[in-house]
Amino acid sequence: MGSTVRIATFNILHGRSLADGRVDCDRLAAAVKALDADVLGLQEVDRDQPRSMNADLTAVAAEAMGAVDSQFVAALSGTPGGTWMAATGEEQPGSASYGIALLSRLPVVSWRVVRLPALPSRVPVWFRGDRRPKIVGDEPRVAVAAVVEGPHGHLTVANTHLSFVPGWNVFQLRRLMRSLTGTREPLVVMGDLNMEPRQAVRVSGLRPLGSAATFPVEEPTRQLDHVLARGPVSADGPAEAVRLPLSDHRALAVDCRVG
Repeated sequence: MGSTVRIATFNILHGRSLADGRVDCDRLAAAVKALDADVLGLQEVDRDQPRSMNADLTAVAAEAMGAVDSQFVAALSGTPGGTWMAATGEEQPGSASYGIALLSRLPVVSWRVVRLPALPSRVPVWFRGDRRPKIVGDEPRVAVAAVVEGPHGHLTVANTHLSFVPGWNVFQLRRLMRSLTGTREPLVVMGDLNMEPRQAVRVSGLRPLGSAATFPVEEPTRQLDHVLARGPVSADGPAEAVRLPLSDHRALAVDCRVG
């Protein structure tokens, strides 16, 4: 593995391909294997959902990349777009859930889950190309952080998927950064932050380890997915926006020199 650590973030759209509308666990496994990440943050991850053949997508990804440690954290329990409630972490095994995951080939020393403030009511949001705002609600949001045993000591890595509602995602990112105060550096925060790089950097107080457009998948024009850092970690070459045969996002991968 050397002294570089390959860090990647990927919003997997619960493993669905836009090409055929299907979820194929073998295709997800092949995509994760191709990313070849040492530490991988996934968003929009299903567990025991009928739309993804009741698979545990975190386990599929963990096996594909050779992770020694991984954790799935449910943001909601039930079916997205159907009947659901905010997950508490006390869900029964086998109950349908949806959230994020953090996977690592490096040993994890400790884990931490941060539940982010949920949007309290439905709000008007302007979407690109629309003539008038749509009234929308949002699902619960969470973050998961791990202290991993890097090649030259410990490294803290956090993964999240923030709200698509402008302003509310800023509030959530501020809350996440406050919850990470005093954590061991270097610190890497990654995920689908649903905001552009300048805002992500300003709100988090972190610096980007790479920039590349990640959305939409066909011809990306925006970077919604980020790998941000503080402390003794730097990019060892440019970040890659990796197009894979699933999702509406590209994955963002960066080789990092730690220490």
